[in-house]
Parts: sequence; C-alpha cells; structure tokens
Amino acid sequence: MRLLDTLAAHAIPYIPRAAIRKISRRYIAGDTLADAVTRVRVLNNLGFSTTLDVLGKTVSTLAQADRMADEYIDVLDAIQANGLSAGISIKPSALGLMLDAQQCERLVDRILDSAGRHQTIVCIDMEDVTCTQKEIDLFRSVTARHGNVGLALQAYLRRTYEDIGPLLHERNTLRICKGIHVEDRSHLVDGAWNDRRAINTHFLSHVSRCLETGTLVGIATHDTQLVDQIIALARDMGVDNTKFEFQMLLGVCEPLRDRLLGLGFNVRIYVPYGRDWYGYSTRRLKENPAIAGHVLRALTGL
Repeated sequence: MRLLDTLAAHAIPYIPRAAIRKISRRYIAGDTLADAVTRVRVLNNLGFSTTLDVLGKTVSTLAQADRMADEYIDVLDAIQANGLSAGISIKPSALGLMLDAQQCERLVDRILDSAGRHQTIVCIDMEDVTCTQKEIDLFRSVTARHGNVGLALQAYLRRTYEDIGPLLHERNTLRICKGIHVEDRSHLVDGAWNDRRAINTHFLSHVSRCLETGTLVGIATHDTQLVDQIIALARDMGVDNTKFEFQMLLGVCEPLRDRLLGLGFNVRIYVPYGRDWYGYSTRRLKENPAIAGHVLRALTGL
C-alpha cells in the first residue's frame, strides 16, 4: 500500500484539478476571509485555538506586498470583531522580503502595531533556506519594538542548532516544525533528505532546549511517535502544559489532535484560506502520500 501511495504522490501533477479541488476542502477553510471565520468559530467551540494563514507566497512588486499587508490587517480586524481565539501567520516573502528588506520590515511593524492593539499574536513563518537568515534578522529587529511576535524554525536544517541559541537566550516565542521545502542536502541534517523520521532526534533536541529555558514553544508536528516522545519529555522535566502547545494543520490527523485536546494539552490549528487552493493542496498531498493514494484509489476504483 505504501508503494501505491508513493507512486500516487509522484502522480499528483496528472490528477485532475477538479479532484484536487474536492480534496482541498479538507485542508483549506475556503476562498474568503468570511469562510475562514466560520471555520475558526467551529474549532474554537470545540476547544482549539487557531492561527489564520493567508495563502500566497513571494510577490513580484512592492505594491503587491502592500496589498498583502492590508489583507493581514483585515484578518486581525476580523479576529477582533468576531471575538475569535486566533492569531495569524505571516510570510515575509509575501511582504516583499526578497525585494526590499527595509520596506518589508516597515510592513511587518504595521501588522504588529495592529495586532498589538487587538492583543493578537503574530508568527513569522519560515520559508526556504534563501530566506532563513533574512527572516531571523527581521524577527530580531522587530522584537526590539514588539512583544507579540514569534518565529518558526525548521528542525531539518543543520543551521537551526546555531540559530536557536541566541533566540532561547532572549526568551522569544518559537515554533518548531520539521520543515517542508526542498533543499540541497548540504543544508539538511543527516538522513533528512529521504527519511522524515531522521529529523525526529533533532526536533526533540530543539524542543527540549526550549522547555529547559522556559521558552514558550509551539510544537508543530503530526508525527504520533514524536508527539508521544515530547509528552514523555515534558512530564519527565516537570514542565507545565501552559508552557507549550501542539500545533497541527487543518484537516490533518484529526484523531491525534482530538486525543491531545482530551488529554488537556493546548492545541492550535493552522487554518489556511485563499484562492491559492491548488498550490497549497498539492503541497499537502506530496507531504502525505497516504492521502494522495486515497485520491488515486477514489479516481481509479482500485
């Protein structure tokens, strides 16, 4: 079955867009902010906190970056107006990071000012390795003026061991994830290029350092074995559940997220919305071959 799933993942470019659109409803709240608000309300009522994620990445003009900043602020206004338990995730490349780093920082300041008025947390997403240093520099600059911002770090990168040290010393809010972008092997921890499980030891190491230093950490994984190891680690260290939270993507591993919530852990669901449903959905399917296999079997009757 795993072989079929893997083959299905490679066949994604050939799956009809209509089929991708159907499966996208599992992972994406909808095309509009109103759709996202509706989904967040449901999740909040179930006991989950959320992070809203506007789909879309690198922009080609500063005017596009300005419009994206406006959209992020619209999201913050909607969170406030609807009394939602939600934060937002921002992508610096969508705010012009690779075009004009200073202008990007000004836009991030503007977003954080708005979030501060609403008492909302903003997470700076981590993108591919060409952005990594720029995004860390951006984060460290804006934290001098704002306390309502966190940063994502990717456990599959070798450099994260060096990057995380100063951030822990400063007691920043961090999000640890495995990492998704296709990178040259030289940037990755040993084995990560062909085995996602090889990242687990490094993931655990980064989370452990966060817990040791009292850093508020978001643990972003759907790996059940890794989740159980982190729970055991936190209990052995005597860390209170309020010092960390588990973070999962909308529509992924829902039995696991429900189990964690039932055990009394804080669970945050990332809720994406927007019109880039095709790009986002194909990335999710490539990450999770089992789902790609399910789609292929539905299409072929296998």
